[in-house]
Formats: sequence, C-alpha cells, structure tokens
Amino acid sequence: MRKIYLIVVLSLISCGLALSQSKAGTSAAPELTIPVGARYTAMAGASGVLAEGVEAITWNPSGVDWLVGNGQAMFSYRRYIADIGINYLAVVGKFGFGSVGLSLRTFNIGDIPVTTEFQPDGTGEIISPNFFVVGLTYSKKLSDRVSVGANFNLVSESFGRVSALGVAFDAGVQYRNMLNIPGLSLGVVIKNIGPTMKYGGSGLWVQADVPGSERGLTFYKVEAASFQMPTSFEIGLGYNFAIGEANNLGFTGTYQANNFYTLDAYKFGFEYTFRNVLALRAGYNYNKSGELESIWHNYTLGVGVNTESLIGLKVSFDYAYVPVTYFSANHLFNFKVGF
Repeated sequence: MRKIYLIVVLSLISCGLALSQSKAGTSAAPELTIPVGARYTAMAGASGVLAEGVEAITWNPSGVDWLVGNGQAMFSYRRYIADIGINYLAVVGKFGFGSVGLSLRTFNIGDIPVTTEFQPDGTGEIISPNFFVVGLTYSKKLSDRVSVGANFNLVSESFGRVSALGVAFDAGVQYRNMLNIPGLSLGVVIKNIGPTMKYGGSGLWVQADVPGSERGLTFYKVEAASFQMPTSFEIGLGYNFAIGEANNLGFTGTYQANNFYTLDAYKFGFEYTFRNVLALRAGYNYNKSGELESIWHNYTLGVGVNTESLIGLKVSFDYAYVPVTYFSANHLFNFKVGF
C-alpha cells in the first residue's frame, strides 16, 4: 500500500513538472486562478495544498474528505481589483464512499460601455459580462494518512453577443504524518487541466467591404483565437505542533509553477490558534525574478473566529487582507458552518 501512495505522489509531481515547462503567456479562464476563501488566502495560499474540508475544494480537492462531521457549507466574498466582486458558495457531504462537494463561483464585473474603432467614446450600448464556474468534487481518504481528490469545473463566460464554454480538471493528494512524524504533511495538486477555450457567437460577425471584391458590403466572421487553460502545479510541506493545551502553531511552504505566467511563486504561511477559537494568520508570496515582479508579490494577513467551543455551534468567520501593487488591497470575508 505504501508503494501505491508513493506512486500516486510521484506521478502527480512528474505530471506537474512536465506541465510547468510550457509558458503560454496568455490563458483562457483567468478567473480559475483567483483564490477564494479567507483562511488560506490569509496565509498567501501556502497552506492551500494542505487545506481540509469544504475550503479544500478550490485549493486541493484531496483535503475535502478530512472534514470533521457529516458535512460543511461555506460562503465567501472577495473584493478583487478594479472593483470586481467574487461570490463563492460551496457545500460538501461525507458518505461511505468518500466526500462529494458542489461549488459555484460568480463574478460581478459591472457594466462596461461599448466602444469601437469608429466610436472610441462609446456607442451608447452597455454590456454586463457574465462569468461563472460550477464545480463538482470527489475526495477519498485511502488510509488514516493519505487522501486523494479531483474537481471537475465547468467555466462559462459571456458578454455582449459572444460567449465561451470550457472545462477544467484538478487532481491532488495529501500525505499526513509523513515519515511517521506527527504534524508533518505533504500536499501536491495539479490545477486547471483541460482543452483550450474559444469564443464564438453572432458578435464576431462584422460588416466589411473587401477591396477588389464585387460582393460589396457583406458580413464576415472574425475567427477568435483559442487559449490554453491556466494550468498550475503546487507542492507544499507543512508542520503543525501544539504548545500546551491551548496553543497550536502551523508553518507551511509551497512552490507553485504556472504554465500561463513567466514567474513561479514561492509561498510561506503561518497560523497561530488559541484554544481552537481565535486564529491569527500571516503569509508571504515571493513572486519576483530580477526586475520582473508580480502584483501579488507581497505579504498577507488574516484572522479567524470559531464559535463551536463558545456557543456549541459549528460556525466560523474568517477575514483576509491582501495588498496589491498598483491597486487597492483585496478584502476577503468567509462564513462556514458544519453539520
């Protein structure tokens, strides 16, 4: 059985490293790369590969089956750059064959005035882009140490009279108490594997007059380019330990390779928990190479409150603060309930 676990981990690592060699530059469905959920975002995403329960859906689906209880539900809101609002709703349930989750991400981009090469100040028409991601998750603990999981995401984008539809898959594995060391964990995940996306629709038909043609003014279709999914690979190590009966500390380091961006990321996270009630979190995302620097190359902060030991309800609240270069800082709010 240990050989099987090792094969699974090494296979994911090998696939991830192979995928990370290609740098696409521009990708489809960039909304898949935006983290949701305040707890792990507050730690710069470093602990995401070791996430558990409902929050693990978008970070590493293999962690979903580590949920405590029969199920969990979560709502999260993120104020993204350019005043884009991101709403996230997810629910998971534990069954005899593993845990199953459903999730929905919606993006409130707002109203955008339509401009053309002949009317750069606007045509008077207003469009409202409609982006959303629907996810189905399955996770299973293979033993008291190893779990695996996968996501299927349906991506829908539309604005004006054009639209695109795509699918993306995630696969991950977690290995806890590694090397028989309590609290030492390894997480590996490959995200957003799928076919290319391409826009279509009546909005791509334009009227034009081809010089030298006798057809006169007629409609021609603009052929949209297709783009790869924003595939990424993450591998991380974490260590948690208790100090007395009231305090718990956790440290995590994660490497992320991207096929859609020149820079890879090195993430570091910290979490301190007092009596499983109050949590203080911090992280740092090193996303820089020479003079090239990501807007996310920065620190992160957060706090969380778990009410279970206070009032007996499995309810928790989390907040994350994410500074962004050139833009206003992002604020994330999280509400989770167990049942």
